[in-house]
Formats: sequence, structure tokens, C-alpha cells
Amino acid sequence: MLTQERRDLIVSFINEKSVVTVAELMEEFDASAATIRRDLSALHDEKKIVKVFGGATSIAQSSVNTFEPTVSAKASLNIEEKDAISKYAASLINDDDFVYIDSGTTTLEIIKYITNTKAKYITNGIVHAKKLLEKGLSTMIIGGRCKPTTEAVIGPDCIETISKYHFTKAFMGTNGISLQAGYTTPDVDEALVKQEAVKHSYISYILADHSKFGKVSSVTFAELPSCCIITDREVNKNFSNKTVIKVV
Repeated sequence: MLTQERRDLIVSFINEKSVVTVAELMEEFDASAATIRRDLSALHDEKKIVKVFGGATSIAQSSVNTFEPTVSAKASLNIEEKDAISKYAASLINDDDFVYIDSGTTTLEIIKYITNTKAKYITNGIVHAKKLLEKGLSTMIIGGRCKPTTEAVIGPDCIETISKYHFTKAFMGTNGISLQAGYTTPDVDEALVKQEAVKHSYISYILADHSKFGKVSSVTFAELPSCCIITDREVNKNFSNKTVIKVV
């Protein structure tokens, strides 16, 4: 195989996988470590991929998103995927659970499938609290500043309240999932609330469709191993090596 041909195939392989290791590329292209590293260096200089320690990422993987879509905009995306994810998540709730439900469009869908009336629920989502009450569920909403874009309660008062509780399960939303950056969101205040909720939960589930993988927003709120992921498609094995992933 000619050098340029191999390098073109390497770029396609990295774009497909988002993140790859040198060992994976060696196996895929039957090449030595030295050859692969030279290829990665050349492709990095050509700005076709991003070379990182032990491997490479796609250009898309390395970009950082600082934009936060509105709730109405996100609600129209990947509807079937969110439905399947939230339905499975609701089935995990037991009678004695104290459940934290994060703000977000995927976490909002979980309420539609909740049948457990004995568990207790707490949320920082304004619409989430209303939906929980409409189902006659034991509901608490956290106080603080309301963020119009995501219809979430955030801020120091919110964080202080969360710090006093110990949840058995937390169902969290995220804007991106990255091997390097972990779980991310564009807003610092919202990230701090998410971070505190994960910190005070016995087990935390990230509810995320396949489009969130390989995406990075500007603020990390948790590392990959700290949460389990519920998603709709098989993902790169590098992610499943880091944490528990349930595909529904």
C-alpha cells in the first residue's frame, strides 16, 4: 500500500471511530508503530486529524462547542432514540429510591414512563417538576436562579441544596461525551449543578443518544467512569472500556 493511500484510509478510519489508539491503527493497517506515528504526525501537520498521546482523534472530536440550543430546538432531535433511552431508564426506579432528575429534553421523557409511585423525586427542571406533579408523584424542586435556555434551576442556592441530599439514583443529561473531556456542557453554572448531583448520588446514569459521543462542550462536569451511560447504539469500544454502557 502506498503511503498516501494508507494515510487517506487512516483519516477515514479516525473520522469513523472519532478516537483511535496507535495499537488499533497498527492492527487495522498491518503497519509498525513507527510507521503509524509518522503518519499521524504528517496528518496532524496537514490538519486532517489531531494527534494525541497514544493515538489520534478526528477534527470534529477536538472542536469545543460553546453554544446551548433552546429546549424547543433540542426536543425535536432524535425523538425515537430519546424515547427508547428514557423508557429503559424509568424501568430502573425501585420503591425505595430517592431519584434526582436533571433538566434536559431526554430526562424529561423519562417522566412519561415512570410508574413507580413509592419512590421520591427531586429535580432542577421547571417543566420536569410540573410533569412529576401531574402524575401524582412525590416531588421536590430545587430553588435557585432559572436559566431560560434550558428551563433549569441553577446557581449557588441550587448547589447548596443538592449538597444536603444523598440520592440513590441520578438521571443526568449531557451535551457531549468524550474520552478525554468526559461529560460536558456549555454553561459553567449548569455544570456545577450537574457535578454536585453526580457527587451526591449512589449511582448516576447519563441519558444520551448516539449523537452526543465524540462531542465536547466547554465545561466538564464528570469523568467517564463516574457514571453509567444509557444510549441507543453500539459505540466505540474505547468508551465501553472506560465505563458501563447499556444500549437499548
